Amino acid sequence: MGKRSVTTAAAILIAAFSMLVALNAQDQPRPAMSCPVDHDQLADILKKSVKPGGGPSNGGLDNNEWAAVVNRQGIVCAVAYSGSKVDDQWLGSRAIAAEKANTANAFSLKNKAMATGNLYAGAQPGGFLFGAALSNPPSPEILYAGTQDEFGTAHDPMVGKPVGGMIVFGGGLALYDGNGIAGALSVSGDSSCADHNVAWRVRHLLGLDRVPAGISPNMKDAIIYDIGPDGKSPSGFGHPKCNGKEDQIAVDLGAGVSGNVVR
Repeated sequence: MGKRSVTTAAAILIAAFSMLVALNAQDQPRPAMSCPVDHDQLADILKKSVKPGGGPSNGGLDNNEWAAVVNRQGIVCAVAYSGSKVDDQWLGSRAIAAEKANTANAFSLKNKAMATGNLYAGAQPGGFLFGAALSNPPSPEILYAGTQDEFGTAHDPMVGKPVGGMIVFGGGLALYDGNGIAGALSVSGDSSCADHNVAWRVRHLLGLDRVPAGISPNMKDAIIYDIGPDGKSPSGFGHPKCNGKEDQIAVDLGAGVSGNVVR
């Protein structure tokens, strides 16, 4: 056999071996994605946390809502809605929910939580986080993959993928279990102030609110309503009030601080 023939045969054998290795790797089970919440848990508790589902008022419009959960790696674990069908809540809020969850996870640490509502003041012109909202564009091919029939189900096309995105208004909260930060939860579909209240209720009912510390020392990652008529936030982490009773409900829940004192 000539030298060229030997070289060709060797190349064929190497290619065949590589193909077998690749096929074998594909056949191996992938490690399960670590998620703090599954779809059924999220959907059940979300329904119980909004007025249309028989829950309490959260101020605002008392709409049905979307909710999303990401794990610590920013991978979407679950997407759910509180209505009986997909268009019972604002369709645009599905994407916002996923992006809020990504944001809360991205800006929270094992020892300090940061709600999306805590980012508002700093992200305004002249603030120390100005431009943050544009820093991490979401992935449209993930947000809008699949069909509307799958949205909000256990088979939502976003599940298992990183969406990205950065949202700097209320509704996103980091999740903490006994071992530290486990990812983040978000709610969208009403005023951002009401979204924060719903997210606070859902996180508590999930038992994932063992927040170690935050911007608001005692209320931790509470939303802070301290933006004055001049548009400035004395704490630097304030959020504007919405038009309903969301701020009052937040204070009653322990989810918000109203006034200039950060508790």
